[in-house]
Amino acid sequence: MSKDAAALGDTPIAAAAERASQILTPGGTGTLPRPATRRIMTVANQKGGVGKTTSAVNLAAGLALHGLGVLVIDLDPQGNASTALGIDHRKPGIASVYEMLLDDVSLREAIQQSPSNPRLFCVPSTLDLAGAEIELVSVVARESRLRNALDDAVLDELGIDYVLIDCPPSLGLLTVNAMVAAREVLIPIQCEYYALEGVGQLLRNIELIQAHLNRELHVSTILLTMYDGRTKLADQVAAEVRSHFGGKVLQTIIPRSVKISEAPGFGMTIIDYDPGSRGAMSYLDASRELAMQVLKEKAQ
Repeated sequence: MSKDAAALGDTPIAAAAERASQILTPGGTGTLPRPATRRIMTVANQKGGVGKTTSAVNLAAGLALHGLGVLVIDLDPQGNASTALGIDHRKPGIASVYEMLLDDVSLREAIQQSPSNPRLFCVPSTLDLAGAEIELVSVVARESRLRNALDDAVLDELGIDYVLIDCPPSLGLLTVNAMVAAREVLIPIQCEYYALEGVGQLLRNIELIQAHLNRELHVSTILLTMYDGRTKLADQVAAEVRSHFGGKVLQTIIPRSVKISEAPGFGMTIIDYDPGSRGAMSYLDASRELAMQVLKEKAQ
């Protein structure tokens, strides 16, 4: 190899290209352990702009890339998770989570396969969902509509190991539905000012749901997002979150990245959009950590 070629191989672009090649090679990422029982996780934080939807879709893509079956339920009327997974949720007459909550369609009718991975599925959202909270107020057992719609037979048939529910940035009836349907809560927290602002209220709501609607619900995972290593603040926030939540905080921290923000605009996750980037590698590492929690629980 010439000196020029060797030097080229040492460049950040070449290193990213090599990482991307390894990720996209079939079997290159290996497989992760399947949970003994299906993990249903709500990705929630009522504060907007913390990387909630971004984390939901990229963790889902990372788990699917490692051979696990994943379903993302887009419970946000904005439909950003649907967009990032390549689902055309603006198509007229599409079966969505809105109709599923109102019992107009079944899970089987609403579920769609993401074009990026045969193991990755989505129940899309439409703008109709914005009015669902009002429509559900008078419905019997309105807090349990999503839980009742999750058909275990369909999920088993599709080989779904993980269900990730992307919530709107609020603590309304849609988020309550997500928490009643789930067993675990994953909270993304950004490494910025006021990181823990509002998390206390979210934790109080989780306690209320535990007490009255879903005893199995618990916060299992905290994911630090939007980390900027150039600032002392980011390290201080990370330390504060780890001090407060302990072992629930994943070791992997998601960096602030323009690429991560760009990816949904192309109907992709960061893992498809730029698989060799720091953002993609971070979400892949976080998805591995998430899956390896299963082994930790067995060991305890």
